[in-house]
Amino acid sequence: MTKEEKVKQILFLLQEQYGPTKCYLDHENPWQLLVATILSAQCTDERVNIVTMDLFQKYKSVKDFAEANLKELENDIHSTGFYHNKAKNIIACCQKLLAEYNGQVPSDLEALTSLAGVGRKTANVVRGNWYGIPSIVVDTHVKRLSNLLGLTKNQDPVKIEFDLMKIIPKENWIAINTQLIAHGRKICIARRPKCAECLLLPYCTGGQKQQKEK
Repeated sequence: MTKEEKVKQILFLLQEQYGPTKCYLDHENPWQLLVATILSAQCTDERVNIVTMDLFQKYKSVKDFAEANLKELENDIHSTGFYHNKAKNIIACCQKLLAEYNGQVPSDLEALTSLAGVGRKTANVVRGNWYGIPSIVVDTHVKRLSNLLGLTKNQDPVKIEFDLMKIIPKENWIAINTQLIAHGRKICIARRPKCAECLLLPYCTGGQKQQKEK
C-alpha cells in the first residue's frame, strides 16, 4: 500500500467514525476564538471553556481586553496556567488589533502571527475554524497520532504541519484537525491507548509495534 492509499483510507475511516466535527473551544466571534486559543496553550479545552464562560461576560469586546488591568486579568485566567504571559499577550494582542486592524481579527497568516501570543497553531485555529481557510493545526493529539500513523517522523509542530500539508488533500485539512483530536481523546489516549478497539490499527505503524511488544 502506498502512502497516498494509506492516507486516503485513514481519512475515510476518520470521516466515517467522527463525521464533520466542530472546534472544541466555545466562541461566538473571531476575537473570542483568538483569546480562547491563546488561553489553550498547555491547558485543556474543557478548562478554557469554563474560564471563558465568565471571561467573555466580563470582557465584551476587543477594547475591553485592550484596556484590561494586567493583574486583574491574570486573576481571571489564573486556572489556565502560565497566566502571567497569557494575560500580557492577550492585552498586547488586542491593543494591536485596535491600533492596526480596527479591532478586527485578520485572516492572513502573517498578520495573525504578528500578534502577541499568536503562533502558527493559534493562527491556523482561527483561519480554519472561523474563516474556513484550509489550515492544519498541530496540537498534542495531532502531533502524537501523526507520528504513530507514520505520517511524519518529525517532532517539531511546524515541520509536522508541512509534512501533513504535502500528503493530505487540502479539502481535508480543517476536518482532520478535530477528527484526530476526537480520536486521541476517545481511543488513542496517550497513556492508555485502546489499540484493540482502534479502527486505524491496520494503518498505524506505532500501534502495531506497541501491540507486538506486548
